[in-house]
Amino acid sequence: MAPSEVNVQVGSRTLKLTNLAKVLYPEIGFTKASVIDYYVRIAPVLLDHIGDRGITMRRFPDGVDGESFFNKRCPSWRPDWLNAVRGPGESGGPIDYCRLDEVASIAWAANLAALEIHAPMARCDDIESPTMLVYDLDPGQNTGMQECCQVAELLRDVLDAAGLQAWPKTSGSKGLQLYAPLNTPHSHAHVSAFAKATGQLLERDRPKQITTTMGSQNRVGKVLIDWSQNSRHKTTIAPYSLRARPQPTVSTPVTWHEVGTAAAGEPLSFVATEVLDRVDELGDLFAQTVSLEQQLPGAGGD
Repeated sequence: MAPSEVNVQVGSRTLKLTNLAKVLYPEIGFTKASVIDYYVRIAPVLLDHIGDRGITMRRFPDGVDGESFFNKRCPSWRPDWLNAVRGPGESGGPIDYCRLDEVASIAWAANLAALEIHAPMARCDDIESPTMLVYDLDPGQNTGMQECCQVAELLRDVLDAAGLQAWPKTSGSKGLQLYAPLNTPHSHAHVSAFAKATGQLLERDRPKQITTTMGSQNRVGKVLIDWSQNSRHKTTIAPYSLRARPQPTVSTPVTWHEVGTAAAGEPLSFVATEVLDRVDELGDLFAQTVSLEQQLPGAGGD
């Protein structure tokens, strides 16, 4: 049994971790101690994807079966060493978000039962310039991961025709996401417009299979290509983040080969222990999204 409270040294930081024996995933008895352990062990790759962004935490103080809330504004009672950075906020104007840029800050967030980490498309030093294009493929009623992977392959072909490479990851929930790294000057408006246009191109070609219109009634038997995640104010579940599902599933980078087998009906879902093993064996499959420079058509001087 894990102790209920312990002081630990994480690098040069001292953290008080509390309620470590509390079960946050009741279906398999996955405790807060297990959540913190996962996040500390995955931190070396996770930091590459969130360390330079103002993140939003989704916290589950009573576990996945309890109430949750999104924590956008970085708490004033955070440790004095934990950085806060300006972000877009909402209609009321910009706010300060937490920047989890070291292992200790990730452990601190995990101790708050921040099971999910959501990240914007832009880095905190330039919130007006998204570094990537994202498609969130969300299955409607009577569809699932198989159909999402089939649509992902269609999107890959469209992007390839535009000279763009994309990397897939599971959402950790029901769907799949594609990230096309940019890392060159683009505006949110341009990226959103391109995502919408390419989604609608496929929708026109396959109206019985694909929709770009929000609302559950519009996607029965279809996959939603959610292009709106490219909005300046939106965040998307970060690579390697846990999800609040019955089991501790993870938003997991996958290979296109795995997408292909899933499109043929194989399962495509991973829990925390499996993801740690995958990173040990395969490394960070999302590594190139951090640095690969690409430009959307019409982006010159954008």
